[in-house]
Amino acid sequence: MERAGIVSGLITQNVDRLHQKAGSHRVIELHGALAEVVCLDCGRVDSRAELQHRMSLANPGWLRRERRMSESAPDGDAELTDAQAIRAFEVPGCAACGGSLKPNVVFFGENVAREVVEAAYELVTSAEALLVVGTSLTVFSGYRFVRRASDRGVPIAMINLGATRGDPLVSARLDARAGEALPALADALKERTDVRE
Repeated sequence: MERAGIVSGLITQNVDRLHQKAGSHRVIELHGALAEVVCLDCGRVDSRAELQHRMSLANPGWLRRERRMSESAPDGDAELTDAQAIRAFEVPGCAACGGSLKPNVVFFGENVAREVVEAAYELVTSAEALLVVGTSLTVFSGYRFVRRASDRGVPIAMINLGATRGDPLVSARLDARAGEALPALADALKERTDVRE
């Protein structure tokens, strides 16, 4: 829909970069991205892959050794059993200042960065309509944009399985799976755009 000029941008709560992998270009990541790490001291943002590489270099053979001695859970967690190896593990600091690093995502209790919120507000304010897909809007970080669109009289459509916090504000609502509804919507909008041209 972005390539067809129907969608001008996307605001996501996802942290997995799947929208970019699918071809979206103007993506505002409300909650950051797991593909990056941020220094808590100087604010430098680096690639998580680069950090993984530096961790591997600083701890040669560690992963191979721990895989033999631990069991991974389905969610990726693992209970590590070699206390000596854990104490010996070297956690690299920031490449610029040596400071502490964390995934570049908004954790529960943290706020979305002001510049990210402002960019998202700008996108909503300039929109002719707002399509909300696959979220209950329970968390305020996404709900605020539905409220902004509603306050400005921007029509809001919702595609979601089940009720959402934003339902009283929407103009149209479809109780459906995004993977089924979006391709049909894209085809229908593309046909209308082709007819107008």
